[in-house]
Amino acid sequence: MSIQQENHHDQTAPSGIGIFEKWLSLWVAMSIALGIFLGQVLPDVFQALAALEYAHVNLVVAVLIWAMVYPMMVSVDFGSIRHVTDQPKGLLITLVVNWLIKPFTMAALGVLFFKYLFIDMINPEEADSYIAGLILLGAAPCTAMVFVWSQLTRGDANYTLVQVSVNDLIMIFAYAPIVALLLGVTDIPVPWDTLVLSVVLYVVVPLVAGALTRQSLMRGKRSDDAVSEFTAKLKPFSIVGLLATVVLLFGFQGSVILAQPLLIVLIALPLLLQSYGIFAIAYAAAWALKVPFRIAAPCAMIGTSNFFELAVAVAIGLFGLNSGAALATVVGVLVEVPVMLSLVAFANRTKARFPA
Repeated sequence: MSIQQENHHDQTAPSGIGIFEKWLSLWVAMSIALGIFLGQVLPDVFQALAALEYAHVNLVVAVLIWAMVYPMMVSVDFGSIRHVTDQPKGLLITLVVNWLIKPFTMAALGVLFFKYLFIDMINPEEADSYIAGLILLGAAPCTAMVFVWSQLTRGDANYTLVQVSVNDLIMIFAYAPIVALLLGVTDIPVPWDTLVLSVVLYVVVPLVAGALTRQSLMRGKRSDDAVSEFTAKLKPFSIVGLLATVVLLFGFQGSVILAQPLLIVLIALPLLLQSYGIFAIAYAAAWALKVPFRIAAPCAMIGTSNFFELAVAVAIGLFGLNSGAALATVVGVLVEVPVMLSLVAFANRTKARFPA
């Protein structure tokens, strides 16, 4: 599926959805099963891996997270920010939904489900941990995968780059305060040092490294192709990093899951409601403001999808590998792809309702 690209600034969005992206939920499900199995068979190995940490940040997981996040950051073109006013309505919807609505609705749904609706099924301490994981997901808007969703709806690739670039910049400054605020509102202790360290490790450092790498690659005559080829080579490492992280998380969570097989479903329910609700808000706002479809679709997609790599990393740093918060963020990975593909199909079916 091709995208018509304008020439006024550089493009490095993915050229299509690959087998790993298309079947990501399947690979995640298989990794979950493998993790649970290995956790039961080799408990000493997982305990040894858990002990490799500094300032509550697990070093093994840190390497895996960097493998996931770095290729995405290389794709971000901060030069696109100069075009931020080209489609102001779409960007306004994106920013309002991502930073003024989504984190707070996710926290509210977490409290509603785990403090009230599921009160007889989950003890209060576990409930707090799951709510924290949902908050970490809700406060992290999507980055790399939104290129895929945008492309599948034939969205404007230039606009998608603007979205990602602006959101990454905002995330550097806003993610930690929003998470801390919402954790405080739900009476969950906030370890500020670990939270700030996690944002620096998993957002700032990869972002700077990605920008420097991109700058180096862009010096060549075939700069666009060089960046695309470089990120394509890194993609397998990114996928391996994600799946290996899932194996580790579920290796630690295996006993809990085997004892409570409905736990994954309970965590998935508020995530599903949040995803479809946020999409409905953003998509309806774009329709009401008569935003062209090529802008409306990606502006709704970026708010619906999550930067789950960051959420997983911060959950591990704040609450530990075997925490309910870490489990909740991984369930977010499991439900994300089928949900987003269903929304892509819906958007494509309703394309005619928007200005061309």
